[in-house]
Amino acid sequence: MQEQIEAVQRMQEHIQAHLGEPITPANLARASRYSPWHACRLFARLTGLSPADYIRRLRLSRSALLLKNAPGKVAEVAFSLGFQSVDGYQRAFLREFGRNPGSYARDPSPLYLFMPYGVKFRQPRRRIAMQAPRTVFVSLVEKPARRLLLKRGVAAADYFAYCEEVGCDVWGLLQSIEAFGGEPICLWLPPAYRKPNTSEYVQGAELPLEYEGAVPEGFELIELPAAPYLMFQGEPFAEENFAQAIEELRGAAAKYDPSRVGCAWEDGLPRVQLEPIGARGYIELLPVRRIRP
Repeated sequence: MQEQIEAVQRMQEHIQAHLGEPITPANLARASRYSPWHACRLFARLTGLSPADYIRRLRLSRSALLLKNAPGKVAEVAFSLGFQSVDGYQRAFLREFGRNPGSYARDPSPLYLFMPYGVKFRQPRRRIAMQAPRTVFVSLVEKPARRLLLKRGVAAADYFAYCEEVGCDVWGLLQSIEAFGGEPICLWLPPAYRKPNTSEYVQGAELPLEYEGAVPEGFELIELPAAPYLMFQGEPFAEENFAQAIEELRGAAAKYDPSRVGCAWEDGLPRVQLEPIGARGYIELLPVRRIRP
């Protein structure tokens, strides 16, 4: 089974690397090291989509992100991602998102983007032997007063439970929003920010206080005050070792004394998690309060 998972992962990585080029069954077969017929069957079984549907949805979602920054360039975006005609691209975009790409480029309200995860990350996580201690970088950052667009779960305390409760497509929608820092975030909410029978763990996007844009169904806006945070950032890691990277960083954060920078831990504000991306290292931000100038 592991060999099959790795074969599909290679196909996913090939698609990501060549999204703007023609991708044929033969290309995917070479990446998988299986026959085209068997590669297609494996891909559909482990991802839930045929290769053609997977590529189409990924291209359409990538095009939506490009259109936010390139209004009026629908044709350029369409051809850059391998669509053969503007008309065909417009029809596919409308079927996928219920909007015309031109109108979306002029008014990029939130969309549920297709954000697939590598199949190797869906498998039960194996504990990896800890290596020598790795460096964790710590910096004090200031978060301004802001609004938070969030979707609550039911009882989730981590990412996997949250996905089971609300679905994994929340992240795709949040990716379509222009948020502080250019990316959505995950948070652990303290009791003051939780509603009865809702989860501690949520996903959301930090927005300016003056934000008055669309609020998708099932989401809500809350306000967060300006506050200092300690940002902990680990070293880059291999993507399949994300669980170990998280564990190592949290161990380092638990031992850190914030009085070194004139602060104390603040338990009345949310703790923040950024998407684990191996190339930059795992990042969490923990709220603090100043105890001396």
